[in-house]
Amino acid sequence: MSILFVLLMFLLVMSISYFRTRHEVAAQPDAWAGPQAPRTQPEYGFSIPEGYAFYPGHTWVLKEGGENAQVGIDSFAANLLGKIDHVDVIGLNRWVRQGQKLAAFRIGDEAFELVSPVEGVITSINRDAIEDSTVIGRDPYQGGWIAMVKSPDLATNQKNLVQGGMLAAWLQNSVTRLNGMVTQLAPTMAADGGLPVAGLLPRVPTDVREKLVKEFFLA
Repeated sequence: MSILFVLLMFLLVMSISYFRTRHEVAAQPDAWAGPQAPRTQPEYGFSIPEGYAFYPGHTWVLKEGGENAQVGIDSFAANLLGKIDHVDVIGLNRWVRQGQKLAAFRIGDEAFELVSPVEGVITSINRDAIEDSTVIGRDPYQGGWIAMVKSPDLATNQKNLVQGGMLAAWLQNSVTRLNGMVTQLAPTMAADGGLPVAGLLPRVPTDVREKLVKEFFLA
């Protein structure tokens, strides 16, 4: 009798379980959508990607894991330069110091140097940006990255970088200073409020250009 009771209870439990789960769909693993674009927040007409840190010379760094970091120029620098004809990176396996020349950006007959945001060895160069340098201006934070740097002292270097809540004020200050300098030094090129004119740097007189490069690119 007890065995029959146990069998009946077992059948009852199985029946209840069947009717509760028959309409449930098994969970499917999420399909990988590939690399995602960095989330950005608009500030003063520029998009600032979250998680990036910036050197005062308007280059950025993004930690990739371990001691590796991706580096490039920010949207302020890209806007100031305009259409880039060619970029020359200092070279593979070269040691670069924070604040030292990383690459030269050629526009016509002019070359503009920007500095590295971190110290370390250049382990790879973005060949897509070398072959089509216009991608740097179109997509400076993702497709237009410049190089990968192995930086053992990345944590120390970060103390000299602008990041987090400081970014908005720093960028606002850069835009305000730029507009003020252009209004004073090259009035005909000054913007009527808001963003500076795209591709401004190659278009101003040589003496003004030198002052702007020293002020904003720290080169």
